[in-house]
Amino acid sequence: MSFTIALVSGLALFVPSVLILYAIALTARQATDSSAHAAWKKFRRLTAITALASLIAAVAVWVAHPGTDPVWIIQDWLGLTRFSVIFALLVQGLGLVISTFSARYLEGEHRQIYYITWLACVLGSVQVLIFAQHWIILITAWSAVGLSMQKLLCFYPDRPFALLAARKKQLADRIADLLLILAAGLIWFEVGQGSLAALESHLAAGSAGLTLQIGSILLVVAILIRTALLPAHGWLTQVMEAPTPVSALLHAGVVNLGGFVLIQLAPLLDSVIWARWILIVMGLATTLLAGLVILTRVSIKVRLAWSTIAQMGFMVLECGLGLYTLAALHLIGHSLYKAHAFLRASSTVQDTRVRRMHQPVQYTWPNLVAAPALALLITIPMISLPVQSTGATGLPIWWAVLLAMAWSPLFWQGRQPANLHRFSFRIHLWKLASTFALIVMLSLIIRITHLVPLGVTDSPAPIAGWVSALAMSAFYAVLVCMQVCPARLETLRRWSYAGFYVDELYTRMTLRLWPGQWMPDQSNRRTASRLWMAGGDRPTMP
Repeated sequence: MSFTIALVSGLALFVPSVLILYAIALTARQATDSSAHAAWKKFRRLTAITALASLIAAVAVWVAHPGTDPVWIIQDWLGLTRFSVIFALLVQGLGLVISTFSARYLEGEHRQIYYITWLACVLGSVQVLIFAQHWIILITAWSAVGLSMQKLLCFYPDRPFALLAARKKQLADRIADLLLILAAGLIWFEVGQGSLAALESHLAAGSAGLTLQIGSILLVVAILIRTALLPAHGWLTQVMEAPTPVSALLHAGVVNLGGFVLIQLAPLLDSVIWARWILIVMGLATTLLAGLVILTRVSIKVRLAWSTIAQMGFMVLECGLGLYTLAALHLIGHSLYKAHAFLRASSTVQDTRVRRMHQPVQYTWPNLVAAPALALLITIPMISLPVQSTGATGLPIWWAVLLAMAWSPLFWQGRQPANLHRFSFRIHLWKLASTFALIVMLSLIIRITHLVPLGVTDSPAPIAGWVSALAMSAFYAVLVCMQVCPARLETLRRWSYAGFYVDELYTRMTLRLWPGQWMPDQSNRRTASRLWMAGGDRPTMP
């Protein structure tokens, strides 16, 4: 049985490696766009086989390997865990959908072979990263993901702001790579080995030394940068000029890799309290800031980008609070939602236009104040109370309070227009019942998935949890004030629209390292100037 699992596990890693080899082959034989149709056909077959191999590996690991130890492909270097096979299946499934969508989306475009090449590299590198059990493999694969994604973001090289955002991402990635190397070196020095399994054994045997604690803090900072949290978040909102399937892949399967690594390194976080507090503070700050910015944005794709930043902040907060199982659920749900949202962005525009046809909704004080009480009435018994018949313990009460504050706006009900006053009671009752059902369903999902054996153990932090719950309550109070007396918060609204100017300093630093210069487009003198993100002498004017 163990040989069969090892064989299946090797297949799950071998097939994505074929994707990378296929990308190299396309580049080596210098395929042209005239052969794009055949290349897409072969690539879709490979992604389908990859998704199937990931599915077989997931079933094999979950059915035949009940333990928490990895199923080794290469001892101490590459291995599969229960959580990693689920995430691998998710990413490769999304890769299949995105590749199918891309073939139609890019039909008639130039540089399709270029796109296929780097998309294959991204999917293959992500699979290697997911199965990495050694610092060398993890850092190398993550760097390869960043470099390949960089190429996809620059698919349209004549779009200046796409290049600017790509440069900002490149700077963030290189800083994160440097911090990762330093962190891995310090941790390796104390543990004596580069294997993640050896690190876990070292932590189980005794407390973490100073060297390991410093390495853990550097590691957390590197992951925060990679996950597009404050203050290195700006590039994620500015890559909207890349093809839509690239945005879907970025938001659904690349930017959230930081959350996956945090969950995999949960024993290390539990041993270094300062690392967890960094996650809590930065995750909470990012969530609250991005949540305010979303309320002021109009562009659909930009709102989705800020939503991703807020969701990444919330997922990092969950990891900092020690709720790793919920973070894993959040990661999977966010990936599915964002892929769906970006791939149907055109329909989202139509839906938004329909919503804007309705009259502005006015909320009342009693409704806004009663909403948290109604949410708490559901979340506390559904999430926090233990189930005596099964012996299952509930989640912390502070987590139920935090979720109640986050879900309270679902209970907001505005005044009905004059022509609907006769139906007002029925409409309010229907909305109230549907919201109750939605929150009950979400609470049940959280409660059930909390019992799924993903191989990670939660370690809640009560003090930090109550601090986070109070911060979320304060955020809800700000939302209420913005609804009731928006004129008094006009300054806050302007600052929110500008993202509180956090990204400006980072942009200036990027432009100092890669100076841009404005020049007329040589192909069309009447077009607007365009920004070339490259150094060198200023071209002469014709």
